[in-house]
Amino acid sequence: MAVMTIGQITHSCGHQTERDLSDRAADRRAGFAEWLAKQECTDCWRAAKEGDEQDKAAWLEAKRAAEQAESDAWSERYRMPPLEGRERAVAWGVRCRHRVMAAAYTALVLEGETSEAEWEEIEEAARTITRAGWWIDQRSSEPGDLTELLEAATGADRPTENPHL
Repeated sequence: MAVMTIGQITHSCGHQTERDLSDRAADRRAGFAEWLAKQECTDCWRAAKEGDEQDKAAWLEAKRAAEQAESDAWSERYRMPPLEGRERAVAWGVRCRHRVMAAAYTALVLEGETSEAEWEEIEEAARTITRAGWWIDQRSSEPGDLTELLEAATGADRPTENPHL
């Protein structure tokens, strides 16, 4: 008698499928068929995965909205100016600015030797940078590098009072 090449599989979801097992070595077909029986059928697996993707997208959207609200509140509290750029870049830039500044405050003031007066100078320098892209570019920077990065920012990153420049 030949080892089965086509197996009738009853999946854990209750659906039955016919599966070609000939792509497996003969001595591994029975074990593979047993494993398949413990899994959902392809259609059920795809349906569950689509639901997971929707749940993940909703979770991510809610997390971003909460982070955006926190960043907006922080910007208002510390009198940070609005950022300039495209709509999506501005929202992302506000979140990045909040993260960069919070991490720098922790590293420099709370854990470092920077005084509150020195921090206020750093904060004032940060207020001059309104290009959202600059803050996005700094999102992965080391917190202790903020002072140097602020000094390195160019005129393109800072607003000008002359609208014709």
